[in-house]
Amino acid sequence: MASGLTKTQLIRHLAEKTELPNKTAAGFLEQLADVAIKETKKNGVFVVPGLGRLVKAHRKARVGRNPQTGEPIQIKAKTVVKFRVAKAAKDAIAPKKP
Repeated sequence: MASGLTKTQLIRHLAEKTELPNKTAAGFLEQLADVAIKETKKNGVFVVPGLGRLVKAHRKARVGRNPQTGEPIQIKAKTVVKFRVAKAAKDAIAPKKP
């Protein structure tokens, strides 16, 4: 299985591309994550232009099944966070075949 960039590798890459020190790039990345969490919690949505959006969604209570026994179980309602990829990013990563 292929592995992605680690946090350290990502920070190094951002620092090289922007010609900033690693510490500044790390600070930017932490602030971006902090703002994304706060805004999603407060407004229900946070948009990263060109990449996608974090969206807070509510899941209704439902009946599920225990996979081992097949016995029906009640699953409580809860709030979840979803990431919706922007169309431009989706098309760049996995273009549609004609």
